[in-house]
Amino acid sequence: MLVVDQPHSISVWIGKTPGGINRAVWPVAVVSSSAVQSQLGGLTVGRSSENHDPKTVAGFGNEWQRFDQSRLTQTELQMLFDRYFAIFPWDTLDPVAVGFDLGCGSGRWARLVAPRVGRLLCVDASSKALEVAKRNLADQDNCEFIHASVGDLPIDDASMDFGYALGVLHHVPDTAAAMQACVSKLRPGAPFLVYLYYALENRPRWFRLIWRTSNAARQLISKLPRRARYVVTQVIAVLVYLPLARLSKLVDKLGGRVNHIPLSSYKDASFYTMRTDALDRFGTPLEQRFTAAQVETMMEDAGLERVSFSSSVPYWCAVGYRR
Repeated sequence: MLVVDQPHSISVWIGKTPGGINRAVWPVAVVSSSAVQSQLGGLTVGRSSENHDPKTVAGFGNEWQRFDQSRLTQTELQMLFDRYFAIFPWDTLDPVAVGFDLGCGSGRWARLVAPRVGRLLCVDASSKALEVAKRNLADQDNCEFIHASVGDLPIDDASMDFGYALGVLHHVPDTAAAMQACVSKLRPGAPFLVYLYYALENRPRWFRLIWRTSNAARQLISKLPRRARYVVTQVIAVLVYLPLARLSKLVDKLGGRVNHIPLSSYKDASFYTMRTDALDRFGTPLEQRFTAAQVETMMEDAGLERVSFSSSVPYWCAVGYRR
């Protein structure tokens, strides 16, 4: 396990390699954020670049501490994982591949990615989130933890075999710049998987109107004190998420179409996931949405080619390959 604390200091502890061979235990190293050229084990420490929103970062840190995903069953985790990674090219990935999980949060995706790869760098701007991820991934010897924002990634350019950022880049001020920062770390031909909130361009007008109403509510709720924000979002989970999810499940069982029922994607989800996502959706101050065309343009401008999209929820999941 390697832990990098960025941008002010670096705490390093190296345990075992994926093969179980002990490397070494390094003492704590402290590196100033102005140490532009310092390098450590393939990780480059550079000057801080501000492409993050402190309130959003703090909010997600609190969210993952409260909902650390310990109550998420393996079956549901696998179901959610399969939705996001359905288009990821696992068959082309080398078993010893090295890649990054940008905005790893609680480490829920890393739990299923780490066993498939040689080394996984779990990156998050929130130290609180990283503490949760470390606990959840304690049995994964090939995970390394990096405290950094997307604008300040201490990873060598063109050094990664793959990368992914799921539900992260729409929560930063400059999504296009964040995309470019991620892609710059990839080797030529390496895949990058991204999930960005969609602009509901494939939904009817009445559906988009409902979203505008909910977005106005989010802007108000996200400004509440932390405790009040939590309570309000949990009420939303009970009064909105749960009824619509159960209605969708009933309609689905009766053979009806559920695609246009709001929150129908939660029909098979646990109430725990609904509670988590209600806080995620309504408690976050910074949120951006993009059409598929905008996502594709950003990915291509960042240096990706052969961009393709998942045809099912969640929208938009897309994968591209570094030119």
